[in-house]
Amino acid sequence: MKMMLAENIRAFRKERSLTQEQLSEALGVTAGAVYKWEAKLSIPELEMIIQMADFFDTSVDVLLGYQIKDNRLDATVDRLREYRRSKDREGLAEANKALKKYPHSFRIVSESAALYSAFGYESGDKALFHRALELLEQSRLLLPQNEDPQICEQTICGRIARTYLGLGETDKAIELWKANNGDGVFSPLIGNSLAQSDRIEEAMPFLSEALAKILSDLISTVIGYMNAYLKRGDHTSCQAILGWTTGLLNGLREDGKPNYFDRVGAVLLSALAGSQFISGQRDKARDTLIKAKELAVFFDASPSYDESDVRFIDRIEGASAHDDMGATAMDGVRNAVSQFDSDEFIALWNAVSEE
Repeated sequence: MKMMLAENIRAFRKERSLTQEQLSEALGVTAGAVYKWEAKLSIPELEMIIQMADFFDTSVDVLLGYQIKDNRLDATVDRLREYRRSKDREGLAEANKALKKYPHSFRIVSESAALYSAFGYESGDKALFHRALELLEQSRLLLPQNEDPQICEQTICGRIARTYLGLGETDKAIELWKANNGDGVFSPLIGNSLAQSDRIEEAMPFLSEALAKILSDLISTVIGYMNAYLKRGDHTSCQAILGWTTGLLNGLREDGKPNYFDRVGAVLLSALAGSQFISGQRDKARDTLIKAKELAVFFDASPSYDESDVRFIDRIEGASAHDDMGATAMDGVRNAVSQFDSDEFIALWNAVSEE
């Protein structure tokens, strides 16, 4: 509950054009008393509050101006999230109250843990990290209540590991991440932590695995954006994201040798050309198709699916590259061109491919 008594005394007084001295005379108190009420240095007794409400022709409720918070579980969870988002440390007191009221609620315990951890990182206060650890362990026990698909045992373990890192217990964090590193989800954190601990050789496989996964996810995401922008008819955005991505992939070439991402880049260039063609930039489309053809020919002359041919990536045990773009890079380009369902664009590609 939040009261607005001080603010309301001042507002009602000014509404009636009264000075603090005039109000004090009307109420039979000192001007200093009125000043303290309005400055929140003291609170008038109940009898005086009733007298003031009568003087201002209002109710005690209105004069107090109290605001009752919605303390139902959903509203409390939302409030804890907002405290964390706005970096308001009052959220810690709110979390303590919520934990007393809902001690066995997964959502309250989980959000409170996130709040303690966030302020622990901001302040470096180890007591906050220790409290976060307690709550995270408690949230694991309450996990059967969870309905959020983005939270699972693995993600909670990841948060516990981060909290260990905040406490300076790096080895504990690394081991916990390793034990829960399904699909390499924690490889970036493991690799970074090992590198910072001067365990370079141990770090490299995790960093390589992380970069390979990031690149794979990036390609899928960019293709998703491309399809969305093409369906919207937003060719400016489509061309921007494809241009940025093909430039990025070009920087992954090691010592002039082809790698798998040259194959991907050739296909993305052909898609970029398609967008340019449809949006009336036919000369640009032709130039881009020439680049797509040259890159595809470069890859097909000595195709490589070995991840260690990609710059920055060491050999990854059991890794392999697969896609549905076509048997060769040139097949991939042809397939991408045909997706635009434009006889003129296909004719342009045929002319470029035969040059």
